Amino acid sequence: MDKVQKLKEMINSSSDIVFFGGAGVSTESNIPDFRSEAGLYKTKDKFSYPPEVMLSHSFFMNKTEDFFDFYKAKMIYKEAKPNDAHNALAELERRSILKAVITQNIDGLHQLAGSKNVLELHGSILRNFCMKCGKKFDLDYVVNSEKVIPYCDKCNGVVKPDVVLYEEALDMEVMNKAVRHIQQADTLIVGGTSLVVYPAAGLLQYFNGKHLVLINKAATAYDNKADLVISDSIGKVLKEAIMM
Repeated sequence: MDKVQKLKEMINSSSDIVFFGGAGVSTESNIPDFRSEAGLYKTKDKFSYPPEVMLSHSFFMNKTEDFFDFYKAKMIYKEAKPNDAHNALAELERRSILKAVITQNIDGLHQLAGSKNVLELHGSILRNFCMKCGKKFDLDYVVNSEKVIPYCDKCNGVVKPDVVLYEEALDMEVMNKAVRHIQQADTLIVGGTSLVVYPAAGLLQYFNGKHLVLINKAATAYDNKADLVISDSIGKVLKEAIMM
């Protein structure tokens, strides 16, 4: 049987699907990932520190201007639009089959596509807050700030993106919700993630449902544990699976 047809049958026989996605979901919206050959970690540019250093909490605190130089240039893609994967998942939620999207991405594209129950493990570039007084700001405030470092218009504190940097802990409330959804799911679709970043990758151990599906262009450490592995474009696969 064709793999996409098999996925379609799994979807149609499920009543509680959870999707867990990584950077590969957003690459089809022209947002680069981290670890592929064209990813942020492999590209050479004007920045004198590796991306994983510049995206750390200590770098943010000690070299704040350099952090925002990199962050504004490499982490914000305001023109990005939801792709077929985002739209397919939003459609499955509208059909009340998909119960949650768990994402490692920070771009907000799932919500832009119409998904409501999105658990953002690593936060979102769309949310920002003053580290001093807590006032909240949108993305435009950060992008359009006159200085490289955005400062609060109320108390002049530094405005920090609500994203989880290296050396920072994940939001345990979000993690616990993700665990509960995965435990309850009868089908878990994992897409666009190499499953090497912990603790997020460890979420798969909580799945005890019927169908574990992996959609990723590169092999993962969980391929031998999955009921279905599809090495193809996640947008193409999901679009075909819900429309066939």
